[in-house]
Amino acid sequence: MAELKNDRYLRALLKQPVDKTPVWVMRQAGRYLPEYREVRAKAGDFMTLCSTPDMACEVTLQPLRRYDLDAAIIFSDILTVPDAMGLGLHFVTGEGPRFSKTIRSAADIARLTVPDMEDSLGYVMDAIRLTRRELDGKVPLIGFSGSPWTLACYMVEGGSSKDFAKIKGMMFDAPEQMHALLGVLADSVIAYLNAQINAGAQAIMLFDTWGGSLSPANYQTFSLAYMQKIVAGLQREAEGRTVPVTLFTKGGGQWLELMADTGVNALGLDWTTDIAQARQRVGDKVALQGNMDPCVLYASADRVEQEVATILAAYGHGSGHVFNLGHGIHPTVNPDNMARLVESVHKHSAQYHL
Repeated sequence: MAELKNDRYLRALLKQPVDKTPVWVMRQAGRYLPEYREVRAKAGDFMTLCSTPDMACEVTLQPLRRYDLDAAIIFSDILTVPDAMGLGLHFVTGEGPRFSKTIRSAADIARLTVPDMEDSLGYVMDAIRLTRRELDGKVPLIGFSGSPWTLACYMVEGGSSKDFAKIKGMMFDAPEQMHALLGVLADSVIAYLNAQINAGAQAIMLFDTWGGSLSPANYQTFSLAYMQKIVAGLQREAEGRTVPVTLFTKGGGQWLELMADTGVNALGLDWTTDIAQARQRVGDKVALQGNMDPCVLYASADRVEQEVATILAAYGHGSGHVFNLGHGIHPTVNPDNMARLVESVHKHSAQYHL
């Protein structure tokens, strides 16, 4: 593998000195880019785009051609694991992901097994290997998965949900079933992420999109405990370097201390948490990623720059900050504002690393 030319992102996650704060953006390969929309149209549907390695590689690289980003994230979807378990993932225009089969009973759960990663999910590993070759050491490549709780939400509900009535009904009424489901998902995610690391992923993100829908006690029992199990099961070194792990629970700002105790290297923050206070709370234990409100990108470019400067100042001096949005970039954002965001991070952050 080519030597890494820009390791700013990996160094920041490990709280090592950097010259500038690194920046990447969740969903940076996405619909706000006209070149992405072209490839998506060619693919015909979203799952074809995800499961065709050369297309997935192409859209992974697109934002790096436009912007001076410090990391690439492999183009995929968090729901590839349940799809590989035989649930039949498809996407409905205007409605998002849907599963042909749902998980509603102990018998449904008993039928689930850990997928063969190089077989049913080999297309993800092929995309990672291809993307690493194409990147040629320019920046690190991030691999990722959804958390067991988040995957279970989609599998039980059958798609997106506003109230999570079905999965919470199972959690409250049949906790042993819930634990059985989360257990097989945790084992699958460990295998999936380790396969990504072996294929060439240089850092890992665990997306707990729906953890914030839980009460504090249920968050610890049904989400955090399984993420802790995953972190403990991950290969943490490859190619002679540490493979840093970032945990992101959307709406999880109240649990930062508990999340920091899982053994991860970094925590993602959404925009509802003040980054200065978050840094005080976790101390030197973990790095922090975030946390601009994605809707700032609908404002003027000058306002984008102002917000970037505010967040950088709030984090303050020293390493351990990866600049990002507090969630994914919206599809209707002006790509020029994304350019201003990236430029502003590098321009205004150097003073904090002297």
